[in-house]
Amino acid sequence: MVTVFHFRTDEKYFAVLNVNFTNTIIGVLLIIGGLHVSFSKEKNEDEFISKIRFTSLLWAVLVNYVLLIIAFVFVYEIEFFNVMIYNMFTVLIIFIVRFNYILFKNSKNLSNAE
Repeated sequence: MVTVFHFRTDEKYFAVLNVNFTNTIIGVLLIIGGLHVSFSKEKNEDEFISKIRFTSLLWAVLVNYVLLIIAFVFVYEIEFFNVMIYNMFTVLIIFIVRFNYILFKNSKNLSNAE
């Protein structure tokens, strides 16, 4: 627990709050780590890797918004808020999984061709 000053709009202008920063720290580290993993340069970066990176990003955004549309239709109230929190991370996670899967699949095909 950390004590922070918070600007409030009711009768007090500033208030002292006890806040647990665990979720904030985990969220920030997850986003920074995901961005680092997602956009760090590969050892053999070429046009093919760039194309895979681009298509994986497009695919991740598309899947993310399909999942978001499904959530809009089927999830309500506080559960929807939880879905939106997880939705902040899904683009990065889907991108990382698909990009590395395509790289693994292509490296396996290359080793079989040799």
